[in-house]
Amino acid sequence: MTPPRRRRRPPEAGLEGNPERLYVLTGGPDGGERAPLDLVTLIVAHAEPPPTAGPEHTAVLRLCAKPLSVAEVSAYLNLPFSVVTVLLTELLAAELVLARAPIVRSALPDRSLLEAVMHGLQKL
Repeated sequence: MTPPRRRRRPPEAGLEGNPERLYVLTGGPDGGERAPLDLVTLIVAHAEPPPTAGPEHTAVLRLCAKPLSVAEVSAYLNLPFSVVTVLLTELLAAELVLARAPIVRSALPDRSLLEAVMHGLQKL
């Protein structure tokens, strides 16, 4: 039995085989200073796209009406993570988006508290 062949998604118009476009989006080889973003940093739009915003910036602002991780933004836009971090750095500098680390549970509740709640529920 042969495994099924994977179908490749068709490339987004203008991205495949066009490294010049990505070069222009990032502002050159160094891309300037970047904000300390990782894949799970949550991004939420803080303002509407200004009329002077480029198409990629506008797409990010529309996508992030609700909080999305940087990885999700990268996947939805079909752009590399490094390019998305440059775009988000520009939007953060313009105060059009907010970035925050995901909420992480610091520790599990105390076992005695859980047992007290369980015994209280059993008495009901």
